[in-house]
Amino acid sequence: MNIDELKSLATAIVAEHKGVLAADESGPTIKKRFDSVKLESTEETRRRYREILFTTRGIEQAIGGVILFDETLRQATGDGIPFAELLSRRGIMPGIKVDQGAKALALHSGNKITEGLDGLRERLAEYKQLGAKFAKWRAVIEIDEHDIPSAYAIRANAHALARYAALCQEAGIVPIVEPEVLMDGAHGIERCKAVTSQVLEAVFSELDAHGVVFEAMLLKPNMVIPGKKCVRRASEQEVAEATIHCLANYVPAAVPGIVFLSGGQSPEDATGHLNAMNMRGPHPWQLSFSYGRALQEPVLATWKGLESNVVAAQMAFLKRCLLNGLARAGTYTRDMEATDFQSLK
Repeated sequence: MNIDELKSLATAIVAEHKGVLAADESGPTIKKRFDSVKLESTEETRRRYREILFTTRGIEQAIGGVILFDETLRQATGDGIPFAELLSRRGIMPGIKVDQGAKALALHSGNKITEGLDGLRERLAEYKQLGAKFAKWRAVIEIDEHDIPSAYAIRANAHALARYAALCQEAGIVPIVEPEVLMDGAHGIERCKAVTSQVLEAVFSELDAHGVVFEAMLLKPNMVIPGKKCVRRASEQEVAEATIHCLANYVPAAVPGIVFLSGGQSPEDATGHLNAMNMRGPHPWQLSFSYGRALQEPVLATWKGLESNVVAAQMAFLKRCLLNGLARAGTYTRDMEATDFQSLK
């Protein structure tokens, strides 16, 4: 394990104006996305879609890393260039999702635990050989207004995240630690803040106990935001204030970057919330993004599986990337949504 190298990699992923593209959708998830545009999910359509994303000119201005799925890490362009190699040539770090999904937590109804620790050491060694520089593990924290998550579910997921992170650093791979408090439900922003605080406190306690080097990892948390069914919505400033307060209390300054998940927000809301947080800077960590749907939604809606739409789809993707790059600096405005992407360069 070369900690200095891992520190450098972690810092590079969240360099100025840059964030992470989450292109690690599992088979069922990408099928849902394709179903929305009436496109069949086959190995070739999935490969072609990722190729469109990864070959978009200019994205290296705002994308420092891409999280891949196992299938995608093994795929290549139509010209035979492995995706990991293609991304590396462009100065974009290839990464890999290594967890095997969330399942019901035994004897704790309504709670989940993420599986995939068995055999992880061996899988990490293979992924590194395939070109992965970093990895991601997602813990799913269900939430309601009262009893969920249980204290045990929080501890169990925090422990699994820490074991994963330690194995990554041992293997020479930067871990992205993702404890996601879901935004499903009718809970308000204060409930989300309370649970997010509990989760972050438990996660960093376990990371410390496992000997994980904070300077050689990244955190991928949820923003503190009301549930989708909550009657009272929160303003961008309320989300920014609540989220930063949580981070300041529980995330060590040694962590180089925090790459937020978009968690079901619209592309515009995810960008706006990130911008509002960076307007309140400077912060001890880089506040960045690790968005999936919030970056890809306009791309898929434009492409629809038609080769005649590829250029337009790539322009939509580049624009979304550049807008989030501006939000990294706190210089994004909603008016920019209506501008041509050329003016954002």
